[in-house]
Amino acid sequence: MRSTSDRIRHAISFELIGLAIIIPLGALAFAMPIDAIGVVGIGSATIATLWNYLYNIGFDHLMQRISGTTQKTLGVRVLHAIAFEAGLLLVLMPFIAWYLGISLWQALVMDVAFALFYMVYAFAFNWAYDRVFPVPALRTN
Repeated sequence: MRSTSDRIRHAISFELIGLAIIIPLGALAFAMPIDAIGVVGIGSATIATLWNYLYNIGFDHLMQRISGTTQKTLGVRVLHAIAFEAGLLLVLMPFIAWYLGISLWQALVMDVAFALFYMVYAFAFNWAYDRVFPVPALRTN
């Protein structure tokens, strides 16, 4: 099991490295000023963190009310992940459109591109993190 300090290191390094990659790539891909994409990136990371917290509390309360438990089957986990991403897209899209002065359609395209990047990035980052900082072996005393 990972320690609290390891989890904090993981979360902070995930966000900082992700932003260091996505800001210049986003500016290049969408022909936008790097400072504007930087604000969108940092704002989106902050909003995503808050959304994650609120969404998971709400989802757990709903599960508890409907099924009497918060234990998730594979199907519920798939629904949880899809609904989380769909909700995050809906939450971020107006912010992106407003801040960059673009249409909701353009913001949706940008938002989906960022989500796809982060899906691949999360897989690669977590794999690398586990190799650089392996989980300590459990003691069996």
